[in-house]
Amino acid sequence: MAFRPETLVVHADYDVTDDKTVAPSIHYSATFKAADAAEFAAMSEIPQHPRNYTRYGNPVHERVKKIMAELEGTETALVTASGMGAVAATLLTFVAAGDHVIGQSSHYMSTTRLMDEMLRRFGVEVSFVDQGDPEAFRRAIRPNTRFIMLETPANPLLTLTDLAAITVIAREHGVLTIADNTFATPLNQRPHDLGVDIVVHSATKYLGGHHDLTAGVICCSHEQAERIWKTHITLGSVLSPMDAWLLLRGLRTLPMRIERINANAQALAETLEAHPKIETVLYPGLASHPQHALAQRQMKGGSGIVAFSVRGGYAEAERFVSLLELPLNAASLGGVDSLVIHTAAMWAGTMTPEQMAASGIPLNAIRYAVGVEHIDDIKADVLQALERL
Repeated sequence: MAFRPETLVVHADYDVTDDKTVAPSIHYSATFKAADAAEFAAMSEIPQHPRNYTRYGNPVHERVKKIMAELEGTETALVTASGMGAVAATLLTFVAAGDHVIGQSSHYMSTTRLMDEMLRRFGVEVSFVDQGDPEAFRRAIRPNTRFIMLETPANPLLTLTDLAAITVIAREHGVLTIADNTFATPLNQRPHDLGVDIVVHSATKYLGGHHDLTAGVICCSHEQAERIWKTHITLGSVLSPMDAWLLLRGLRTLPMRIERINANAQALAETLEAHPKIETVLYPGLASHPQHALAQRQMKGGSGIVAFSVRGGYAEAERFVSLLELPLNAASLGGVDSLVIHTAAMWAGTMTPEQMAASGIPLNAIRYAVGVEHIDDIKADVLQALERL
């Protein structure tokens, strides 16, 4: 029987383990015993065995993988210790010295550094193109292009990438596509349905949903998972059983949280757009978003990040963040509580001046990661901060 996401997150993993507990057990063991030498040999020969050695797999990992594969519509999934663990294991699996890869001009900053610095250091050619122009990807493809790395909405200015258009181009040239779906979640967007080969997540964000774990997820085919798993166990980005259990718990409430967060973010974006002290607001759910039509085609909701700029410069943005009383001034996003950052201040600490200039991040930009608080409280707090500017 085919279930909807609200049911999948609760029931999809119940047939994964044979224990009879209603609440999932935490299998906090680095290794698992075999009954005899023959069973040990059989366990050792099976990739991703959930009861052999936790770097290879764990029963709690299996439950998370089953739910995530169902949510993203892929054959299977893998879990890692962080979102960048998922990105790194995936990218390093499909590239070698002399190859060429394509990325977007706007990515999560660590993804940019992985491609722009590490891959280049190992002899890989890298091109970054405007993700708003699908034909830019076609023009960048070379005979030795191995993959295209996508991210939509892109961090931090919520630029969208036309997944369907780019995957058609990639398949015409036999090029693999990988998409970071962290900001949207599979509740708002399913890249695999639009032709993307591999979908990665920082599960630290919306999937976990409580700011109490770090984890990554890779959703893909069985064949791709076997290849990525070999890279993953070599790199050693292993998800702890406790964090896997926390992630499993977070997934149970993902649909409810995303429904509330989508509604809150939409209402906040509309409130900000109408205020005279706000210069610009970027949110996929607004008709004013430059790619609103694309958002309506490939997204079911705008998710929880609202990017906006207060009138003035760096100092005004810094003061605005300080005047807010409800959101926490902290990195990350996707939890039940709202978080806010002065975007330029955060990115300047991890990017070169040249990368900052290329990113197009305004000095007065704010990134508000909306939580599940009452929307009237969120709006009232933002309005009082604006009035005191």
